Amino acid sequence: MGMSAGYELSKRGLKTLLIDAFDPPHPNGSHHGEPRLIRHVYHGGEAYVRMALRADERWLELEEATGEKLLERAGVLSIADPDVYKFDIRVDDARKHGVRLELLDAQEIGKRWKGIRTPDTFRALYEPDAGYLYSEKCIAAYRQQALNAGATLLTNCFVTEVKADQTSVTVRTKDDVFVAGQVLLSAGAWFKTLEPFVHLPIRAVRKTVGWFEPSGAAFDAGIFPGFSLITRNGGYYGFPSIDGAGVKIGRHDTGVEWTPGEPFEPFGDYPEDEGDIRAALEAYMPDAAGRLLRGAACKYEMTSDDNFIIDFHPAYPNVLLAGGFSGHGFKFASVVGEITADLIEHRKSSQDLRLFAVSRFAPTT
Repeated sequence: MGMSAGYELSKRGLKTLLIDAFDPPHPNGSHHGEPRLIRHVYHGGEAYVRMALRADERWLELEEATGEKLLERAGVLSIADPDVYKFDIRVDDARKHGVRLELLDAQEIGKRWKGIRTPDTFRALYEPDAGYLYSEKCIAAYRQQALNAGATLLTNCFVTEVKADQTSVTVRTKDDVFVAGQVLLSAGAWFKTLEPFVHLPIRAVRKTVGWFEPSGAAFDAGIFPGFSLITRNGGYYGFPSIDGAGVKIGRHDTGVEWTPGEPFEPFGDYPEDEGDIRAALEAYMPDAAGRLLRGAACKYEMTSDDNFIIDFHPAYPNVLLAGGFSGHGFKFASVVGEITADLIEHRKSSQDLRLFAVSRFAPTT
């Protein structure tokens, strides 16, 4: 989100300094281990649908500006046990905005994608215009475009303190002090390191993903879509095998809470790291549940309601907060960059941001 915003701001001619604790793209946030799904039929109301459609437009503009292939329209198949989740509200919101979709029963799912096995009661929603983003390429593209537009980037530069008054913001690192008229704080799972200046109800959670060797070509990119599974045993998401990397699958719910500064256990330290995601493949895509080719652990930043935080600091109108993207935010990075730049430059956005107000957490913030 910060790299996207940095590009937007510098492109508009604002003097922009980007400070990153690491060297993006990197494995210390929520963007590594590409790809990431992009869907337009979205839960949470029309605000998300409008943002998803605008995000899609902005990703295409970034592709055009860089000449990089960033978005693959592989389709996304969302499968659900109707006793756990129904698509009704999502479908109504999406159709209002002209999103193409298909509703499928279990027989049709199995007919179109031979590798999927579901109970007869399961249903699915298929979005042919959805797909996935090469997340690390996206970050690298934003970085280069921001630098080309005149932004300054400090890497491996950890922010130790933020202070503000009504006219300026001071940011301190180990070696320097910077003063600006406005600041955007987009620290992901690391927001706790900015306390007590800002205290947000964001939990940092360790999540794992794995890449499994499928048998046959049914799960190859170009044949198999991106997917999600909502079942009694949890919520999962995944991708086809891209260039032989294996079928990628992760679990959206559960996870182990993590505090910045504490050890971050690698993939495999818990039996459920592989066990949970392998069990989901064995149950619904058994031909994809082959040898584990690779595993990774990443950091989610969760709010209590899974909605984002995009709002000004309660005490300082020159400090903008963007966080709590709750494991489903990457697809929106392009439009969040635009939104935050609009808020910094014009104090308003064309998007409906009421869902993302920090005041909804009062009095805990």
